Amino acid sequence: MTDESLHPGTPPRDCTLCPRLVAYRAEQVARHPGWWNAPVPPLGDAAAWLAIIGLAPGLKGANRTGKPFHGDEAGRLLFATLAELGLASETPDGGPEPWRLPGLFITNAVACAPPGNLPETAEKHACRPFLAQQLAALPALKVVVALGETAHQAAIKAIGGKLPKYRFAHGAVHKLPSGVLLVDSYHPSRLNLNTGVLTPAMFRAALETAVACRF
Repeated sequence: MTDESLHPGTPPRDCTLCPRLVAYRAEQVARHPGWWNAPVPPLGDAAAWLAIIGLAPGLKGANRTGKPFHGDEAGRLLFATLAELGLASETPDGGPEPWRLPGLFITNAVACAPPGNLPETAEKHACRPFLAQQLAALPALKVVVALGETAHQAAIKAIGGKLPKYRFAHGAVHKLPSGVLLVDSYHPSRLNLNTGVLTPAMFRAALETAVACRF
C-alpha cells in the first residue's frame, strides 16, 4: 500500500524541502540503488480509527522497503504486538506484498530517513504539514499513538493543541481539542529495548490503552 494516491498528505518522492535529507537520500541511492530511498508514504486504512506515528524511517528498515516500520526491529515488535491484540493478522517481513491494516494507519513525523536517526528541528517543521493533511483525511480517527516525544509533539501540532498543556509520558492519555485521544509510548527502537527504557510488556500496555480509548 505504497501507492501515493491512496493517502492525501504523502510527500512527493522528489521532495526537496530539507536539503540535508535530500543529500542523505542521494548518498543512499548511490550506495543502495535497489532500496526505496525516498520519503516513505503512510500505510494503512483510509477509514482508520487508530493512527500510529513514529519518528522517521529507519535507514535499513522503511527507507529500504518503502513501508513504515517494515524491515527493522522496531517494526517487528510493533506488528507482533498489534497481532497479539488482534489488530493485525501476522508480522510482516518487509517484503514487496502490500500489508493491509484494517482500522489502522501508520506514518512518521518525518518522512525521510535522517542521518543518525535524528531529524533536525527545521526538518520536523517542514514535514508537519504533510502529517496534518494525512490525519485530517482520516474521518473516523479516534486515537493516535505517538511513539516517542518527537511524534508526540508532531501529533499535537498536526491535530491542534498547545505543547505545554500536554506533556509526554509513557502510557499517558491526552484529550486534544478536536476530541481525538493521544496515547504516548516510548519508541520501540533497538536502543530503547536494549537499554530497558522500553520493554515489550510496557509497549503492549500502551497499545492496550489505545484500544481501550476507542470506546
